[in-house]
Amino acid sequence: MIYKRGDVALVLFPNGDLRTAKRRPVLIVQADNLGTGLGQTITAMITSNLARAGHPSRVFVSLATREGQQTGLLADSVIMTDNLVTILEGEIDRKIGIWSNMAAVDAAIKHTLGIRQTGRALAQSKNNL
Repeated sequence: MIYKRGDVALVLFPNGDLRTAKRRPVLIVQADNLGTGLGQTITAMITSNLARAGHPSRVFVSLATREGQQTGLLADSVIMTDNLVTILEGEIDRKIGIWSNMAAVDAAIKHTLGIRQTGRALAQSKNNL
């Protein structure tokens, strides 16, 4: 199955020690049709540990909102763009929902990676298209 940016999926997500893993939800953050020829997808971890909310690298998901209800998550959660993992497509169990506010995720990823889009950099990136 081909997954799209903004899909919420269940995957076998590696723990920090890279020796163990846990089944958990993730957000697909990789561009659609990236075309690298690699059978893998870049994802952001999703946690229900709300103590992790409130950081600019993280996006709060409230099930009280329409967009939160579309995620398929079972509880209010936090998308953690400071915990990105490349997952083999075969380790993705299934899509459980979608997250529609990718602008908030994009801002969080830019904070995580230290990307600052100034007017000049934005103009240069448009020229490179």
